[in-house]
Amino acid sequence: MFSKWKSRKNDRLGNEAGPQIEIKAPLTGRCIPLTEVPDAMFAGGQMGSGTAILPDEGRLLAPFDGKVAHIVKTGHALILEHPSGLQLLLHLGIDTVSLKGEGFNPRVSAGDVVSAGQILIEFDLDVIRTAGLSIASPVIVTGGETEFTVTECHYGPVRAGEHPILQAALKQ
Repeated sequence: MFSKWKSRKNDRLGNEAGPQIEIKAPLTGRCIPLTEVPDAMFAGGQMGSGTAILPDEGRLLAPFDGKVAHIVKTGHALILEHPSGLQLLLHLGIDTVSLKGEGFNPRVSAGDVVSAGQILIEFDLDVIRTAGLSIASPVIVTGGETEFTVTECHYGPVRAGEHPILQAALKQ
C-alpha cells in the first residue's frame, strides 16, 4: 500500500497537498483531458476532477488495490475506494446507461476487495459504437468521506495497469 504514496506537493492552485496517491490507467487506450469528453457534466467538472480514456479494448482493470464501493446495476460504471478513503468513479462511455446493461459484463460486486490489475468489467466497444455513443470513459476522483485534490494528469497513449494517469492528494 505505501508504495503508492509519494512525497508532498502543491495542488494546481498552489495549496499544500498531502501524500500523493498514484492512479494507474484502468483502460488501455489514449488518455485525454476531461474537457474533451462530450458530456457537459463530466467536461465541466461537476462530477469531480480527473481525466478520460478512449479505450482500445474492452477490459476495465482496477487501478489500485481497493474495495468496490458501488457498481451501477447496468454494469457501465463503478466506484472504487482506495485504502486512504479516496473514491474513484470509473465510467465506461457516455450515456451508456441507455444500453441497459447490453455489452457490459461486471466481474465484481459491491463490497468486493480487489487487487491492482484485476478485471472489474468486460465490455463490448462495438455495442457502444453501434448505439452511436461515445467511448470516452471518465476516470474521476470523487473524494469519498474526505476531500482529495487532483495534482497531476498525464495524457497520451496508456496501457492498463502500467501507466500512471493521475496523482491525487488529501487536501490539507
